[in-house]
Amino acid sequence: MNHTAPKVTVVGSLNVDLVCRAMRRPDKGETLIGDAFDIFTGGKGFNQATAAARLGADVTLIGSVGADLFGDMLLAATENEHIDSRFVTKRTNVGTGVATIVIEPDGDNSIIVVPRANMALTTANIDAAADCIADADVLLLQLETPIAVSEHAAAIAKKHDTRVILNPAPAQPLPDSLLGYVDILTPNQSETELLSEMKVSNHEEARRAAKVLRARMVDTADAAVVLTLGEQGALMLTATTSEHISALSVEPVDTTGAGDAFCGALATALANGETLRSAVAFANAAGAAAVTVMGATPSMPTRTKIDRLSNFQY
Repeated sequence: MNHTAPKVTVVGSLNVDLVCRAMRRPDKGETLIGDAFDIFTGGKGFNQATAAARLGADVTLIGSVGADLFGDMLLAATENEHIDSRFVTKRTNVGTGVATIVIEPDGDNSIIVVPRANMALTTANIDAAADCIADADVLLLQLETPIAVSEHAAAIAKKHDTRVILNPAPAQPLPDSLLGYVDILTPNQSETELLSEMKVSNHEEARRAAKVLRARMVDTADAAVVLTLGEQGALMLTATTSEHISALSVEPVDTTGAGDAFCGALATALANGETLRSAVAFANAAGAAAVTVMGATPSMPTRTKIDRLSNFQY
């Protein structure tokens, strides 16, 4: 790894987000009149790649879109964000992924994701980008593409000492064969409960559940679980420490992209050589900045935005 800028390779989803604002979610069989509608670029892979790029990382995105207007929209956006998209494959037999999002006045959201082309990503696509994974400081993964594909990418990363971060979202059971490649796991509360099969309602329960998850991960001293807790910050658990790192207090507008901003910032800081604690604090600030802006991709913060919000230095 002879590059100077922190290098982050992302294997993940690219979606177009169809966003409605309404006073509340509709009940079963009910039709509501909404307040506003917007179309944004999104998908966990694209959002996290965008966050890392805006924060100064050299980013390569590996993914899949349809040969349609939404796919063209996303590819144009990768160019605008200075993301290397040569390994984003256009599919002629399936459309680009979409997400429908309902946002309530307090910023809370409900999301339905239809993966479409994202689930067409293959291990052959990963092999074509193997050099970018091997050359990266950090490989960043989520769960909106096939698990077998993520596991294949993680296996390549571990052969070349590339650090692997897995954001296990959306929540689903995971094989030990994938977790065994993961250096940093970043679940939220519900994802932690599903993966650990333990209730998480306070910090002590969160610590115990994180310990269970860490035992399933790569067997190294640096392996860590970073459990995100929204406005309560994050719990960082390593082999020797367990520490709660507070979040910044902000007025939320839209919480849709907070987790993606957190993961993109965490990957960038770690790729830049920061300590895990410093990286988590920076990621907390990025997540806080994200909830102050409407839309997932638009909310991915720049370094200037984070500094202005938090006076954060690292």
